[in-house]
Parts: sequence; C-alpha cells; structure tokens
Amino acid sequence: MSESPAYRVLARKYRPQRFSELIGQDAMVTTLGNAIKRGRLAHAFLMTGVRGVGKTSTARLIAKALNCVGPDGQGGPTIDPCGVCEPCVAIAEGRHIDVVEMDAASHTGVDDVREIIEAVRYSAVSARYKVYIIDEVHMLSKNAFNALLKTLEEPPAHVKFLFATTEVNKVPVTVLSRCQRFDLRRIPADKLAAHFAHVVEAEGAAAEPEALALIARAAEGSARDGLSILDQAIAHADMEGGEVSAAQVREMLGLSDRGAIRRLFGHLLSGEGEAALKALRDQYDLGVDPVGVLRGLLEAVHGVTMAKMGGGTDPSQSAEERELVGGWAARLSFAQLHRLWQLLLKGHDEAVRATMPMEAAEMALLRLIHAAELPDPAELLKRIGNGEAVAPAAPRAPAPPLPPAPEPAAQYPESFPALVDMLGKGGKPLLAQQLHDFVGLQRYAPPELAVKPLKPLPGDFMRDLTAALRTLTGTVWTVSTDDGDAQPSLLEQGRVIEEAARQAILDTPLVKAAFEAFPDAELIDYSAAEQRSAP
Repeated sequence: MSESPAYRVLARKYRPQRFSELIGQDAMVTTLGNAIKRGRLAHAFLMTGVRGVGKTSTARLIAKALNCVGPDGQGGPTIDPCGVCEPCVAIAEGRHIDVVEMDAASHTGVDDVREIIEAVRYSAVSARYKVYIIDEVHMLSKNAFNALLKTLEEPPAHVKFLFATTEVNKVPVTVLSRCQRFDLRRIPADKLAAHFAHVVEAEGAAAEPEALALIARAAEGSARDGLSILDQAIAHADMEGGEVSAAQVREMLGLSDRGAIRRLFGHLLSGEGEAALKALRDQYDLGVDPVGVLRGLLEAVHGVTMAKMGGGTDPSQSAEERELVGGWAARLSFAQLHRLWQLLLKGHDEAVRATMPMEAAEMALLRLIHAAELPDPAELLKRIGNGEAVAPAAPRAPAPPLPPAPEPAAQYPESFPALVDMLGKGGKPLLAQQLHDFVGLQRYAPPELAVKPLKPLPGDFMRDLTAALRTLTGTVWTVSTDDGDAQPSLLEQGRVIEEAARQAILDTPLVKAAFEAFPDAELIDYSAAEQRSAP
C-alpha cells in the first residue's frame, strides 16, 4: 500500500514560479526585464521589504531567469523562464549545484563567507552563472561583511550575488553601494484577496468574499502570512463541512465583528454610555481583546474621514456599511473626526499599557462620551470673548465627542509662595516641595508661570505641574523654563531670612555680652518672634 504524499502548505505550494505570478511588484519586474533584454545585468542584487512579499522567491526567479536554457536547450537569459528545462527544474527544487542558498541567520561568521570567497574563483559546473542567494543578509557579522566587500565589488563574470533582507538599515552602506537595490512593496489588500480567491478555487474549496477580504487585511501586505491564515481557515471550514465564512475568520483571528463595531460607534456618537459599555462587554465575553475593539473604532473613524475626503470605497464593505459610513461622513465635521481620533488613540495607548485593559477601555469610552457634554472650543472662545459665564452645554443627541474645555478660574494665588502652598494643601506635596526647594522663579503672571530648575528634576515634572495647576485652578496654565536669570529658590530665600534673623539676634548687646562671658556657648532654637515677645 503506497503512502499518500506529504501535504504542502499553501504558502509553499503557491510560491511564484514566474515573474508574472509575483503580486504587486510590477516596477521591479519591468526593470529586471529591461536589464535582461539589454544585457545590463548587475553583479549583485539586494531585495528588501517586509516579510512574505516575495524576496527569496524573487531571488530564485532571478537565478532561473539567468540560467534558463529553454525547452530546446538553446535559450538565453530571459525574464520569462520556461520552468521545464533542467536548470529551471533544479533551481525550483533547490538542488542545482551552481545555485547556492545560505541563511545568514545561522551562518553569520567570517568563516562562512570565506567559503564563498574561495568557491567563486571556480567556474559554474553546468549553469551559465554561479548564483549565491544569501537570505537575511543583515545578520552577517561586521567581519563577514568586510571579508565579502572586495569580492562583491569585483566578482568574476560568471558569479551573481542575490541578497534578501527585512532590515536593510542594518546592512552596511559599503555593501548597499555595490548592489542594485529593489524595494519590494507591501501587497495591496485587494490584490491579496483576488490571489486568495484563485487559491481557494484551485484547492476546490469555497470562501465568502468578505472572509477573503478579512484575511487580506490581517496579512498586512504579506502573501505568505495571508496564505498561512487561509490554510488554517480552509482546514477549519472542512471540519465544519462548509465554506470559509467571515464570521469564522473573525472568530479564528479574534477580530471584532464589524457590525458590532458600527453599533458601538453609533452609541458613542449618541452619547449612550450604558449601551456603549454593554456593547463593549459583549465583545469581551466573545473573546475579543478590548484593545482590538478600540483599534476597530479607530479604523471606523479613519474610514469615515476618508469617506468625507472623497476617497475610494473599501471593497470589503457591504452596501449597508457604505451607506452608514456615508451618513456619518456627511454629519461629522473634520474637527469632530480629528477629536474623535485623538481621544480614541489616547484610550488605545492607555489600554495597551494598562494592567487591566478592559477597565481602561471602559474608561476611555466614558471619557469620549462625556466630552460631548462640554461646549465646542470655538463656541467657548466666543462666549469668553463676550464675557458670558461658561457652563457645560446640555448633551446633544446625536452628539459627536468633543475634547474637554476648562472653565476660567475666578482667582489665582496672589504670589508664587501662595501657589506653592496651594499645591501642598491640594494633595500635591511632592510638587510643592520640588517647587519650593529646587526651582527659581522667573515670572509669575497667572495663568503663566516661568521657572528655572536649580537642580535636576524628573522628566515629567513640567507635565505634572501643568496638570496639577489645571486641576486646582480650573484653568490651563502655561508653564515654561529657560536658562535666563531667576530668583533663588524659596528654600534658599528662607535660609537667607533665617540667617539674617539669627545674625540680628547675635548682634544685640545682651547676646554679645553673654558670648563674651561664655565663649563656648551656642545659640540654639531662638526665634525672632521669641525675641520680640521677651520683656
């Protein structure tokens, strides 16, 4: 009984075998084709780009193109290798003696490169060119790069070098200058989705267009990543006995349902806090990461903004979704959309760092909803200019979220020492001590404060001070610093006053006479107030 052949994953099975099968790299294919036709072939090529866009596949295709002899064995270099001649077949199977592949991640040393340098002196055994493909070339050590430089600059005519890397910034400039560089682009999501549809058909499977669009978006421009996800989705669908569905892909990837995101977004715009929190909790119970929900809301704001700009429609959107997005785009201004983006982005960053992401996400949504109850900044400025009292506006429905706008303070501390005292009594003792001991006053004109650090302060000192002053006074302060002249710190001023008072006590006739009578005596804990109250 013969064994069934081993299964080949889709990412390997559908690796490009011709330049025409490379997705989204038309500019590079055109350049290579012209170079081959005109005989202007570089001796070294460098392919760079993110994972899974076809760097190593391109290197193998170039090796084929250079060594193809055609079905009749009489052909020359071509941008369209036949794929059936012995060199093409051997290179595709990775067994051609003159096409050497090396993984620089596991061969980083100068000894590995020295083997290449020694071998390039000998002509190819059976191919037209001896080709060296070095993957992840940025992993080579500094000494290995230096050993390769001379050979790379003046290689024998029968040798070609093909390098691939995901981190071109780590490749020395001396190496880059000796290579013809090709930057492989991320593959657009629509082209990936079309490619996946072809793969699904070839595999005899079925998939919803929306499911393929979700996979293409999750692949982030990488064909290999997308095919790996598709492989998993098809296997899951086989177990379920049906086609690959969008719901199944969302569940598999842990993505939030776009319909649920739209409903949540609508609750936020309408100021419905309880409904918004319930919608978030429902997604959380389904296993969706709260950070993923916030990311989905950010994508929704971005989509509405692009629709308002008149950008092209997302092919993965349904007609219902396009209609809803169009309605939001017509109703929301650019200023409102930008504020929505900033508030959600801040909430997303907080949830990423938080030890309790769900609670952080809930607070972010509530902050966004309650911001809608505050007056519009333009309206606020107008009312302040007219001398009107400023109070939070009543909630509007639907009310796009607006950033919090502070009310003007009725009064400020009368002096800088009074401000320090206010901080100490207002629950900010550390800031009060830092202001008292370590800074000198340059200008006090509320709500403006300019100080000069006299000793190193924490990096977040100015930010924390500004926030504390806003909390305690209800006004946004401008806190600045420079290297100009400044008063001594309040601590130093107190010491000067204390020393002057002490000296005044020492200069009194009675105290002088006491010290003359008792030379070893010391003045301990004697205050000017006690001196004034003495008979």
